[in-house]
Amino acid sequence: MPESYVKRILNARIYDLVVETPIDKAAQLSERIGNEVLLKREDLQPVFSFKLRGAYNKMLSLNEEQLAKGVVAASAGNHAQGLALSAQKLGVKATIVMPSTTPQIKVNAVKARGAKVVLRGDTYDEASDYAQKLVVEKGMTYIHPFDDPDVIAGQGTIAMEILRQVSGPLDAVFIPVGGGGLCAGMAAYIKYVRPDIKVIAVEPDDAACLDAALKAGRRVRLKHVGIFADGTAVAQIGKETFKILKETVDEVVTVSADEISAAIKDIFDDTRSICETSGALGVAGLKKYVERTGVTGQTLLAVDSGANINFDKLRYISERTEIGEKREAILAVTIPEQAGSFKTFCSALSKRSITEFNYRMGDISQAHIFVGVQVISDEDRANLVEDLQGKGYPLVDMTDNEIAKLHIRHMVGGRATEATDEAVYSFEFPERPGALMGFLNKLGGRWNISMFHYRNHGAAYGRVLAGLQVPVEERGKVARFLDDLGYTWTEETNNSAYQVFLS
Repeated sequence: MPESYVKRILNARIYDLVVETPIDKAAQLSERIGNEVLLKREDLQPVFSFKLRGAYNKMLSLNEEQLAKGVVAASAGNHAQGLALSAQKLGVKATIVMPSTTPQIKVNAVKARGAKVVLRGDTYDEASDYAQKLVVEKGMTYIHPFDDPDVIAGQGTIAMEILRQVSGPLDAVFIPVGGGGLCAGMAAYIKYVRPDIKVIAVEPDDAACLDAALKAGRRVRLKHVGIFADGTAVAQIGKETFKILKETVDEVVTVSADEISAAIKDIFDDTRSICETSGALGVAGLKKYVERTGVTGQTLLAVDSGANINFDKLRYISERTEIGEKREAILAVTIPEQAGSFKTFCSALSKRSITEFNYRMGDISQAHIFVGVQVISDEDRANLVEDLQGKGYPLVDMTDNEIAKLHIRHMVGGRATEATDEAVYSFEFPERPGALMGFLNKLGGRWNISMFHYRNHGAAYGRVLAGLQVPVEERGKVARFLDDLGYTWTEETNNSAYQVFLS
């Protein structure tokens, strides 16, 4: 299988539009982790993403009749822009079907490159269904974002460049994975030409479809896919890509949103460029690999796959960076509700800096504080927790509690004693006009909303924490209600962050 792709990659004639991107050394990161870290800068493509390679290579493979009827794709991101520019270059009509939740900046970017944009549905699947309808009705050619041999070969040209550009030793390459087109193309070439180089796939831990497939020995569909790394938020690895990846990938590393955020900062520190969340997967995985294996003195390369990030997402990323770098502990600490207790607590921190402090009086004897404290590692965080507990402070370590970091830190302000029978749910809320009103209309007068916190972080879906006053015997009805809405949801009533601060 890999051998057949090498010829396709070598024959790709894409460089009248695609640029050969440079490889930069990440000097600061290299020094910090004791290995030479290289970055393949695919964020410097004309559409700020590697996706141009595969889209253009596929377009060049079409015959005149196919080109005359036009091309169509479903995409909310980089594939859309790559295909639009490719079609513009060849003078071909392109239609991009995008979910109605797609941020306007991405819609405008596709239109600016001459493509027709059609907004359909709230999800990629709905947009994809409509794109397939256009294929049947109008005879247009569908350009798949990853599961197509010509697209895979186009992405594989990155590996061809890397092995030509890096003349010295190269121990491992870290490649982001969504549907698998980029990693499949690169892995096929690397393992044929330089089988000694490790190919390490990197996925978000809440969208690890390749990892799940390799463990199961077959393609599986994830029940839930996280939205933070939206460019790799894919529920099932591609059929063609999996055939290649199961033969060529040495291992899969999964990373958290916090680790991705820290990697974005690492790339910025060394290049003064801001990559998108999926674009930083390679660096996040590289760092985790080094931490786990303890390797030193090696040459490690990560693909910086794109820079199409919404500006308003940076606020959310910056919040999570310190935790991702293991430099902040988030704690729920109980201190006496009396004068001087906060000063005493600060003294107990042994000159550590407080990064965040939230408190509102809610009990005459005890004060529950939400506090961020500067640390230098996970081990240091564990020592801090042990030290404070040894000094008599009851606490809960919430550094890994997503609800605490995403919602509760903005909501600490006392309890509502009137909110009886409160059940708490987190869910993803579509970013489109009228979405909230639609939710309220469907909710009707069934259950009173006792708490509602919404957080946008620059994705097609925002994150909501909501309290509903629901008698225990009706909790099953809420589950069916949220299922019917099509939201990805989790009950959080027993979450420690909610219990400590808001219950």
